[in-house]
Amino acid sequence: MSEASSEDLVPPLEAGAALCREEEKAVKKKKKKSKGLANVFSVFTKGKKKKGQPSSAEPEGAAGSRQGLDGPLPTVEELKAALERGRLEAARPLLALERELAAAAAAGGASAEELVRRQSKVEALYELLRDQVLGVLRRPLEAAPERLRQALAVVAEQEREDRQAAAGGPGTSALATTRPRGWLQLWRRGVAQAAEERMGGRPAEGAEVPESVFLHMGRTMKEDLEAVVERLKPLFPAEFGVVAAYAESYHQHFAAHVAATAQFELCERDTYMLLVWVQNLYPNDILNSPKLAGELQNVGLGSLLPPKQIWLLEATFLSNEAANVKELMTRALELEAQRWAQDMPPQRLDGHCHSELAIDIIQIISQAQAKAESITLDLGSQIRQVLLVELLAFLRRYQHDFNEFLERGKRLTSYRANVIANINSCLSFRTSMEQKWQVPQDTLSLLLGPLGELKSHGFSTLLQSLCEDLKPLFKRFSHTRWAVPLETLEKIIATVGGRLPEFSELHDCFQEELVEAVHLHLVKEYIIQLSKRRLVLKTAEQQQQLAGHILASADAIRHFCTEHGSRATWLQPALPTLAEIIRLQDPSAIKIEVATYATCYPDFSKGHLSAILAIKGNLSNSDVKSIRSILDVSTGAQEPSRPLFSLIKVG
Repeated sequence: MSEASSEDLVPPLEAGAALCREEEKAVKKKKKKSKGLANVFSVFTKGKKKKGQPSSAEPEGAAGSRQGLDGPLPTVEELKAALERGRLEAARPLLALERELAAAAAAGGASAEELVRRQSKVEALYELLRDQVLGVLRRPLEAAPERLRQALAVVAEQEREDRQAAAGGPGTSALATTRPRGWLQLWRRGVAQAAEERMGGRPAEGAEVPESVFLHMGRTMKEDLEAVVERLKPLFPAEFGVVAAYAESYHQHFAAHVAATAQFELCERDTYMLLVWVQNLYPNDILNSPKLAGELQNVGLGSLLPPKQIWLLEATFLSNEAANVKELMTRALELEAQRWAQDMPPQRLDGHCHSELAIDIIQIISQAQAKAESITLDLGSQIRQVLLVELLAFLRRYQHDFNEFLERGKRLTSYRANVIANINSCLSFRTSMEQKWQVPQDTLSLLLGPLGELKSHGFSTLLQSLCEDLKPLFKRFSHTRWAVPLETLEKIIATVGGRLPEFSELHDCFQEELVEAVHLHLVKEYIIQLSKRRLVLKTAEQQQQLAGHILASADAIRHFCTEHGSRATWLQPALPTLAEIIRLQDPSAIKIEVATYATCYPDFSKGHLSAILAIKGNLSNSDVKSIRSILDVSTGAQEPSRPLFSLIKVG
């Protein structure tokens, strides 16, 4: 095999290095003095020669290849020595050398072997230059600004040369194709590698904890991109797109790590962590941070995960939170029921019996709501519906367990105090629903339903002994045939007044509601006694006298209950109108009063009317029948929002 043919097998860069060594040996043998590095770049400063005027030693067209350079080009050995010392100024003479080689190949004067030998030397020098340039660009923040500008200028010049080579068509067959060199693309690969190294580094603490890894990557990406914007962007040419290059590389690494994490079966904590980073921290705290938002606006990095995967993670999160909330609320109710069963007295807060249950439940709901909103506000809206469903189910369980306690715990010492404490809890629930959670009205009605039942049963329990005490007093009305109704009523009111302090540990609003319940009870029991059919008055004077007693009693009841906080104004016409029906003698006038009364109290039935009309012993059967018929007009009327006569049974 000939020497020329064996040389052809040597890779261009290795051949160039070998040739450089051969040249060095030849120089040593001839013991020629080196021109020194001081003269290597003298071509930039020596005496001028007219542009476009080729020397007699140059092939035609070589002048263009040396544009901007005066005097003889540095030798390969001089360029090699300069590049090994990091002198990036050697890039221009090296480019001129490459152009001269191309011109020589185009002229056809040199042999193929000579061209290959010269090209190998040029490529060996380019390898040195490339390593120097990319070494600077690999750690740009560590380089001096002027050296960084030199390296960037070399890459930009090489990119222009690549474009010119591509525009010029295929080169001569005597030379190997070396362009495009693609140094800009090599720089981008270096950026990607640097991003991987920076993002893949182990965090200082908690390296095995996913949260620490994500926090490390997020902080690294934000700080590094801010440094790129502040320190590199002013130095880099626009064509490099330095901010976009770094941002895309960091984003790709971050997204790859997130996607890899999402492939595993995630625990609840990791599901939440992924969503917080993907939906909140990454887009808001990093991409839209004050220093980066404007720079990254047109880069179009996108999300760390595709929409479908985000949707699946959100669905998993909602399911997890619903289960957690249900478990926590169930546990809180169990602990509260244990306190009841163990006869533990409730706390006293500002003079009122207090239970922590409502606070615990409100905190559980609020924390789950805040957790979802920390991901996105939209997810917060979605979980609100889930939480309200769980809350309604809890309130129904709460009502059921409380009713059982009311039945089974009557002999416990702290029974009444715990009843009051749970009634007071309704206020916290109601306030949170109406003000904090902004629950829609139809949903609010559903949620308040169990609380209303709980409160109502609690009131009935608290008032049970009082009602038992009042029962024999009310019976005196009918037993004495209404002989001393005012004296009887005074005893009733005195009894109620003496018992009201027992309810002082209720919140003020519930004390008022309880007095309203007492108000209703007094009016209801008074009407029951009137409806006993034991009193028949045949004269108008007797009926007027009874009507006067009823009016006086109604005023006394109204005054007492209003004074103690009752706002049940809807009860005010109940007794006075019955008194007017009893007083009137004209059937037509009675009909008008009955019709008006039925409008105020839709549950006023013919049976109730008959019991009242039975007092009027001077009415004929036809009159009674005619008066009763007025209620036929009201048949099918809406159910009363507040029952009165539906609580009264008549024979």
